[in-house]
Amino acid sequence: MPGHKISLNRRGFVAGAACTLLARPAAATAVAPAPGTWTRQAFEEAMAKSGRPVELTEAQFQAIQARKPAAIKRIESYLKDRLGSADPAVMAAFQAVPREYFHYMYDGHYATPSEAYEAEPKPWALGFGSALSDYLGQAYMTQIAKPAAGDTTLEIGTGSGFQSSLLSRIVKQAYSIEIIEPLGHAVGKIFAPLGYDNVHSKVGDGYFGWPEVEGGFDIIIVTCAAQYAPPELFKQMKPGGRMIIPIGQPFKKGQILYVYTKDEEGKIHSRRDVGVYFIPMTGTMMKTPAPKAPAAG
Repeated sequence: MPGHKISLNRRGFVAGAACTLLARPAAATAVAPAPGTWTRQAFEEAMAKSGRPVELTEAQFQAIQARKPAAIKRIESYLKDRLGSADPAVMAAFQAVPREYFHYMYDGHYATPSEAYEAEPKPWALGFGSALSDYLGQAYMTQIAKPAAGDTTLEIGTGSGFQSSLLSRIVKQAYSIEIIEPLGHAVGKIFAPLGYDNVHSKVGDGYFGWPEVEGGFDIIIVTCAAQYAPPELFKQMKPGGRMIIPIGQPFKKGQILYVYTKDEEGKIHSRRDVGVYFIPMTGTMMKTPAPKAPAAG
């Protein structure tokens, strides 16, 4: 989305804010690439197939891989500190997905894999006003969404494609919508070279969700700040489903991450979670006044 996706700011979380995870169905365990299969050659071949050629020396590639274990430990510690535990399925997904593959400047047409697994997590530019969210924020949002093996998910704001790739290692089907046309078309080509055939993306206005997906969604993750929760997204939540969405004014402090759930009778319940900072949702959201809010519990 124009100006999309700064993601959760590490310092944006409310100090001491706690989130108690509810019981959840057992999730599938993401399978990391077999030892030795994610090589420099495999990386370069996947990048070329995605239309984003890159060349690295072996030393450069190995330096990137050497930083990954420390980043995984940071994620685990962060989740334990904020949520009391680190979900094994979320940790396995982070281990499985090669984050360096998603570091790319789409308006400049050059790869930036050496930025991956940075010691001080932060958003990284993708071009067209979008960014790859910081990995601690992505881990937090993924865990509070409670993804499970049979779930169908929807991400509003594809950005780099990393969030839906992460979810795809846990859930059955992952859908994602991007409003920035050149970014959405380019990122739509990156999933197949990794074998992520359960990720489906399109260019469109996420305000309206993806109503063509039969049965709706178990999880909706919105990765840009909305001024209110779009009514169409509530309609597309399954009974028992949940939506994670930052709500607040564009480019201002005071945005709050909300967790909405729909009970078996279709009633919507809301919970304020933590303070965040995201670049705003654009498109219809910027032109349409907030409708009457659904009943919240």
